[in-house]
Amino acid sequence: MFSHNKHLQYTVRVSETNPGLANLMLEQFGGAQGELAAACRYFTQAIGEDDSGRKDMLFDIATEELSHLEIIGTIVGMLNKGAKGRLAEGVEEEGEIYRSITAAGNDSHITQVLYGGGPPLVNSAGVPWTAAYIDTIGEPTADLRSNIAAEARAKIVYERLINLTDDPGVKEALGFLMTREIAHQKSFEKALYAIEPNFPPGKLPGDPRFTSVYFKMSDPDGSPQGPWNGGERWNVVQAKDAAAVDGGEGTASVLLGPDEEAVVATMSARTKSNPTIDPLTGAELGMGEQALAEEDMEREQLAK
Repeated sequence: MFSHNKHLQYTVRVSETNPGLANLMLEQFGGAQGELAAACRYFTQAIGEDDSGRKDMLFDIATEELSHLEIIGTIVGMLNKGAKGRLAEGVEEEGEIYRSITAAGNDSHITQVLYGGGPPLVNSAGVPWTAAYIDTIGEPTADLRSNIAAEARAKIVYERLINLTDDPGVKEALGFLMTREIAHQKSFEKALYAIEPNFPPGKLPGDPRFTSVYFKMSDPDGSPQGPWNGGERWNVVQAKDAAAVDGGEGTASVLLGPDEEAVVATMSARTKSNPTIDPLTGAELGMGEQALAEEDMEREQLAK
């Protein structure tokens, strides 16, 4: 059950309207790293959570994210307020209104014309919000790690938005929202470490033959090494020189029933390629005889 407190969690003071900046702020309203995505992610995790402590934490943070959605949406509305009034009332010449809402050189006209200056559930490029942003998998040790990363990404976006404006009130509000991402990261990380053991995620252990093997897929000469790809805790295998790691032949096989085997044999015979023919293709015909002759000469020179 929810109730709405009419006071914002943090006071929003906007010094001047700025439709272009408003459009960029939508990244944290309806974007992949935005507040709605965070609220939905944690809310759905809370509903499925069996641990009472983690359930309360997830519900608390999900609800706070909705208050952050209200803050960022209010910032968008305040930044759009002047242009919204001008468009609604038509107080300027058509060309002048158009120049004013496109002066920032971005897509601010999307929010002005289509949404009347209100905060739509789209990102800064006008892409609609989607539930595909929610990556919950229902395993706490995996979801908490994902939550930590989500808060980190949101913090980075807020830092970038802060760098885009010189409005002190907007900077202050964005700084608060950025700081709350840090607090949520701490909560999620502590909740993760309270699960013992918490790695690897899930129940099943890894195959000990492979959990500490590092397959080096790149050229070994001059490659930098660190604790992530070398040292006493890793068995480094140069993959290009390695056979199948399970000791087998590295091939694929399947057991077929008698009926399946007969049908597969028939299909294979019907679709078998003949490597001895070299038909002239439509693409080659389209090149013309001169181009074909030049191509043949190039091949002969390369062969020499």
